[in-house]
Amino acid sequence: AQLGGPSGGCVPAEHLNVPIDYESLKKINCIMGSGALVVLDEDACMVDTARFFSEFDIDESCGQCLPCRRGLPVMINILEGITQGKGKIEDLNTLNNLAEAVRKTALCALGQTAASPTLSTIQHFREEYEAHIAEKRCPAGVCASLFKTKCQNACPVHQDISAYIALVTEGKIEEAYRVIRQRNPIPIVLGRVCHHPCEGKCERGKLDEQVAIRHIKRFVADYAYENHFEYIPQTKQNVDEKIAIVGSGPAGLSAAYDLAIDGYKVTIFEALPVSGGMLAVGIPDYRLPREILNYEIDQIKKMGVEIKLNAKIENVDDLFKEEFKAVFLAIGAHGESRMNIPGEDLKNVFWGTEFLRNVNLGEKVDIGNKVVVIGGGNSAIDCARVAKRMGADVTILYRREKKDMPAIEEEIEAAEQEEINIECLSVPVEIMGNGRANRVKCVRMELKEFDKSGRRTPYVIKDSEYIIEVDSIIESIGQVPESDYLTNSGIKVRKNKTIIADPKTLATDREGIFAGGDAFSGALTVSDAVAAGQKVAYSIKRYLKGEPLTPIVERKDPDRYLIPFAPDEESEEKPRVKITEKDIKTRISNFEEIIFNYSKEEVMEEAGRCLRCDTEEVI
Repeated sequence: AQLGGPSGGCVPAEHLNVPIDYESLKKINCIMGSGALVVLDEDACMVDTARFFSEFDIDESCGQCLPCRRGLPVMINILEGITQGKGKIEDLNTLNNLAEAVRKTALCALGQTAASPTLSTIQHFREEYEAHIAEKRCPAGVCASLFKTKCQNACPVHQDISAYIALVTEGKIEEAYRVIRQRNPIPIVLGRVCHHPCEGKCERGKLDEQVAIRHIKRFVADYAYENHFEYIPQTKQNVDEKIAIVGSGPAGLSAAYDLAIDGYKVTIFEALPVSGGMLAVGIPDYRLPREILNYEIDQIKKMGVEIKLNAKIENVDDLFKEEFKAVFLAIGAHGESRMNIPGEDLKNVFWGTEFLRNVNLGEKVDIGNKVVVIGGGNSAIDCARVAKRMGADVTILYRREKKDMPAIEEEIEAAEQEEINIECLSVPVEIMGNGRANRVKCVRMELKEFDKSGRRTPYVIKDSEYIIEVDSIIESIGQVPESDYLTNSGIKVRKNKTIIADPKTLATDREGIFAGGDAFSGALTVSDAVAAGQKVAYSIKRYLKGEPLTPIVERKDPDRYLIPFAPDEESEEKPRVKITEKDIKTRISNFEEIIFNYSKEEVMEEAGRCLRCDTEEVI
């Protein structure tokens, strides 16, 4: 929220509870000012916002005193440089000191408050400034000098989306597959399970509906798979250094792919009996069939990557004794957070990751006819939909409102279509039973003040207890890494068991050891894990060459594939081509894939909706 007009300050969601009065706002470096309040979302860049309001203030300045006359233009020049990717990290101290000087020495109220937009955004949104400076990236997709298209900028993998969509428009599917796989080692997987932030930034959505980027990618990858078309990147001459990766999930596979391209000898150590980490044991078959996951893993193995199964690493030092020169800890988050309520140790109380793992590995799991799933993330939704396919009547309990659930929106909608009951504002306080769980005592919740995430905090409603009869309970309130054993190797972990590493380079305190993906960040998405693998691979290559580590990952994009742009035709309203799904009764009766692919004609039509904002300004 931006308060006080052009001379006011910007405050983050964690201050939503602050009263709008003079003294309260002063404590967070903000003012009442003209009484204006502007609410901004994630599409607003805080660096650009500071620049915009500073420009207004300099236009209004009389220029009588030196602080305004000279200080504000210098501040704007620095802000413009940062938005153009020309900033340096020391610019933040310069900006802060200069803004404070203007605030303290300007003669009038305008000059004294003109620095507020800059000071408040540096204070509350420093990570956005650092992204512009260190990574040459605008998280909001506003500073056009730092990206080609908004969709590519939003993609964690930095996929050149407009390039492969242009090729699909022309029917050049094999060429599109080559473009995709130059940056993305598992496009068949991400074509199914990606949370597609690219579509949220698609300019077409301002006209009618966003382009179905994920479904286009899935068609291209499936077309290559079904027509036996492989693209194995040409690898450089082998180098002597051996690299060990602990974990074969998306982060480990991604790093192995990038390192293999540069000729490094990569060995992945996987504790499970199957490759793929959480891709293999945490995502159900109806979302990600095992055979296509194994196919993509085989493509990476053909590049010379070795994967050892049933190979749990007890001590990282043993890897260095085997002459590995660098180690990437990509162990994922296979553990489960607990609610710590009475009765969690009763029979028929399952943990979400364990439940999904057992089902995916083909083990017999008896859950009965009435199942309660606790949680609101993707794992909880997967548990509920798997239980439904096992014949159970399923209820999901979530402590906030449905709009607050962290799961992907379409997965929540799919669960409701499958007649899974989502009971919000409800929390279990006790699991009951005589040796075996058969009841859950719950309480109703009400939402009050905002928390740091911008969501309202749930509180128990007095005397609101009620009982649910159950056959089984599946707790899925959060995933954590199983990292306790790493402390034996001198690896530092946080209280939530995530590994401590430099957030910009993913290097740990121990030389030659890196960590990334869910093991470092906590459970995020598959595409985030792939991006983490790319960052670690880049850091390892610089480390082995004796070069300083840097957060800027140098990327070589494919050649641009341009097609004629016809704004008169393409700016007409034309909703996206709908994807076909199996009917509800059929899809909940088995674990086969739910969503049918586009036909070639359909995918070309959908790709043709792209406004190609990489070639022309959007009209």
